[in-house]
Amino acid sequence: MIISLNGLLVEDKDAVVSVYDHGFLYGMGLFETFRTYNGQPFLLDKHMERLTRSCAELGIAFEPNIEKLSKQVSELLLANDLMDGYFRYTITAGVSILGLPGEESYEQPTEIIYVKALPERNDNLYVLGKPLQLLKHARNTPEGIYRLKSLHYMNNILAKRELASYPWAAGAEGLMLTEEGYISEGIVSNVFYVREGILYTPSLDTGCLPGVTREFVIGLAKQLGIVAQEGLYTWNDLVNSDEIFVTNSIQEIVPISSMYLPDGKKIEVGRSTDRSLDRQTERFISQYRQSIGSVI
Repeated sequence: MIISLNGLLVEDKDAVVSVYDHGFLYGMGLFETFRTYNGQPFLLDKHMERLTRSCAELGIAFEPNIEKLSKQVSELLLANDLMDGYFRYTITAGVSILGLPGEESYEQPTEIIYVKALPERNDNLYVLGKPLQLLKHARNTPEGIYRLKSLHYMNNILAKRELASYPWAAGAEGLMLTEEGYISEGIVSNVFYVREGILYTPSLDTGCLPGVTREFVIGLAKQLGIVAQEGLYTWNDLVNSDEIFVTNSIQEIVPISSMYLPDGKKIEVGRSTDRSLDRQTERFISQYRQSIGSVI
C-alpha cells in the first residue's frame, strides 16, 4: 500500500520512523480513524477538532489543515486504486532526547496517513445486529481527565485477546466495564441503549472515548426529538433495555442482537427477538445515512 509520511507518498515497506520518536519510545502520539463516502471524508472537521485538543494536551504542535488533508486523502485513494477507504491519521510527538519529557513542547511531530480498503458491507448486520460479549477485563483509567485516542492501546488489545477466547462470541463486540462495574465502552465502539424511548450512553467519566460518531449520534437524537442522557450505568441496565447499539466511524451504527456473560450464558436484547421491533435504532441508522448524503 501507498501511505503518506510527513506529506510524501511512499510505499509502506519503505516508510521509516526514528527510534527516537517519542511516539515509539513513550506512546506520545494520537490518531483518528475515518472513512470516505464517494471519495469524501465524513466528519473530518470533528475528527480534527478532537485531534487538535488532544495534541494541545500532550504538548504536540499541531494545526489542522482540512483542505490539505482532504487533498492527501484523494491522492491516497488514487495511488491505491480505491474508490473509498478506511483511513488512520496518526500524529506522533516526533524525535526528541532519550528520557521522559518535561515542560517542553514537541515542535516537529511525525505525520502518517494510512489507508486500506473498507470491509465489504454486510447489510444484514444493520438488520440482524451482532452480539455483545461482557468482558472480565476492565477499562483502565484515561491518560488525562478524559480519554485520548492515543497510541496507548494495550488495554484494548488485551480485551480483544479475551474476546477471542470465547468460542461462542464470533463476530461479537467486547464490552468493558470500569473497575467499579459501570459500562464504559466496546473494544472499538461507544455503547448506547434505549429504554422507554430515552437514549442512554455512558458518561465520559467512565473513561470511554469521546467518540466522534458518539457525539454525532447524540446530536441526531436532538434532531429526532429523542431525549439523550449520559451517566453511570450497569450491566443490568443493558439487560433491562429495549434496544442496544454500538457506534464507530467505520461501521457507523450497529444494533446489538444478544449479549453473553463470560460463562457463555446468552441474553436476548429487548422484549422480543424480532429485530424489526428495534424502532429507535432503525431511526438512528436512517437519520445517520441521510446525514451522510447531505454532507457528502
